[in-house]
Amino acid sequence: MLIGLAILAVAALYLIIVYNGLVKARQMKEEAWSGIDVQLKRRADLIPNLIETVKGYAAHEKTVLEEVVSLRNRAQAAPSGDVAGRAAIEGALSQALGRIVALAEAYPDLKANQNFAELQRSLETIEGEIQMSRRYYNGAARDLNVRVESFPSNLVAGPFGFTKAPYFEITDTADRAVPSVKF
Repeated sequence: MLIGLAILAVAALYLIIVYNGLVKARQMKEEAWSGIDVQLKRRADLIPNLIETVKGYAAHEKTVLEEVVSLRNRAQAAPSGDVAGRAAIEGALSQALGRIVALAEAYPDLKANQNFAELQRSLETIEGEIQMSRRYYNGAARDLNVRVESFPSNLVAGPFGFTKAPYFEITDTADRAVPSVKF
């Protein structure tokens, strides 16, 4: 009887430790996603200023500017929890922003404009922070996924509703390409 209670106590303690580890991993993933969300919001807030600055110099590049605005609006309307969908939209937005920055090469006056230069530096800083946030999120998602799939913690994860987290990654190979601007 005493041995049975000891085994039951050890099993309960193990269950508590594994459950708390899964909760911690899930919270780390959520915190990491919040970091990405903050950086993406900062970038979205910067885009209207960038567009207005470029408009005056490259008015005939209207389609590039409209594409960026459209993608920005889609990115802001995407559900926050849809990591894969948001990653696809944000990848396309990054590609379009790259085309705007590439426009500066064709317009020396734009490239020399102090507002544009400052906005470009801000955008580069934010893009770097987005990359760091993505790496942190993907690391947190990896840690959660390992716990959810590994034995014996998977015996606890399934019944308590812990599921694998999607990675924030670029799935469209076109989004990985260097932007090209043609005149």
